[in-house]
Amino acid sequence: MKGILSIVATPIGNLEDMTLRALRILKEADYVLCEDTRVTGKLLSHYEIDASLVRYDAHASAHVHEEILRDLKEGKHIALVSDAGTPGVSDPGVLLVSQALVEDIKVETIPGPSAVTAAFSIAGVSGNQFVFLGFVPHKKGRQTFFERVAEYEIPVIFYESTHRIMKTFTSLSEVLTSQTVIVARELTKLHEEVVKGSIEEVELYFKEHPDHQKGEFVVIVTP
Repeated sequence: MKGILSIVATPIGNLEDMTLRALRILKEADYVLCEDTRVTGKLLSHYEIDASLVRYDAHASAHVHEEILRDLKEGKHIALVSDAGTPGVSDPGVLLVSQALVEDIKVETIPGPSAVTAAFSIAGVSGNQFVFLGFVPHKKGRQTFFERVAEYEIPVIFYESTHRIMKTFTSLSEVLTSQTVIVARELTKLHEEVVKGSIEEVELYFKEHPDHQKGEFVVIVTP
């Protein structure tokens, strides 16, 4: 009998955001695939879960995938987590899930935190549609990326890092006109905040508060 691959969502900041089902699955799994054993180890230690951790990130080799698939075919129950949020959503896991489905291995979702839906829920944006573009390209394609953002007629959501957030504001100011920009920072953490306004107002806020330029950012642009 083939095993199960469980895709387990983990907290994006606040460790209390674990579901009861996620905790049970992490206890039951034969081993847990994770991006960084130190990060996942901290989470498991918080909940006193003694699980075997195996490193699995975006650079996992074909050999690593073969070993995981072999274990699944032999009946093992394997849990996959990322450092934060839901695996496969701008996080490692898509290739493994795809290969498991081809091999007719059961893949189950253990839903939970996601920065996309968390940000959208507190952005005060009407309607039930949005486009998610993942992370902004580091170099090649950045200008085209922002030009596309300005053209959408429904809200656009994307991620940006602390090192490039100000450059992103500058790029947006060059292409946006009357759109509203919402920036959600450090979601579920102690310094969580939402800044909303025109791109000029948002950029000015972060220029005047340089200490708020740190953290993980979710940016929403609405028509």
